[in-house]
Amino acid sequence: MSALIATAIIVLAVLAVVGFGPTVAERARRLIPKGENRERIPPYDPGRERRAEARARELLRSVVSGEEYAMYMELGFIAVDGGEGEGYGYLLYPHRPILAFDADTGELLSEYCVDFPDRSEPSEAQRLPDADDVLAKWMSLRGGERELISVANMHVPGRQLDPAQVARDLVRLREWRARRVRTAA
Repeated sequence: MSALIATAIIVLAVLAVVGFGPTVAERARRLIPKGENRERIPPYDPGRERRAEARARELLRSVVSGEEYAMYMELGFIAVDGGEGEGYGYLLYPHRPILAFDADTGELLSEYCVDFPDRSEPSEAQRLPDADDVLAKWMSLRGGERELISVANMHVPGRQLDPAQVARDLVRLREWRARRVRTAA
């Protein structure tokens, strides 16, 4: 009987902490004097990521070509030709490796892992908005393809990206480009 009472008290205590803990913690934070050196952690803002992505898309639109921006908006990635028309290209996905492929055959060549962390808030390890991540990869490839590829971790295709999905994306890319050509004509 005493074990049952002890268990009930523990369960009630846990429920009280879960139910009333955030309120008690917030009241305690208000009671603690705010010093000049004490940083205030802003409350969670659910629209923050959405606004950041909207700003990132506007920046992407202002930097890349109209075709590349439309490609990103419709397909979710950007295809970039490799250096000086050498017959290969790259697919730039948000928060995924850069994928090199043979432009003629669609054969997957390699995955290049690069990371562009958001260092604007050092207290939290946050990711860049999706469009900013794609733009960072695009700019790095355009600004110094060989340098980026030389410092990236290279892996065989399929390590992080599903080759079947990438093959479908290459088909979608060809169809998308063909539609754009037909529409323009």
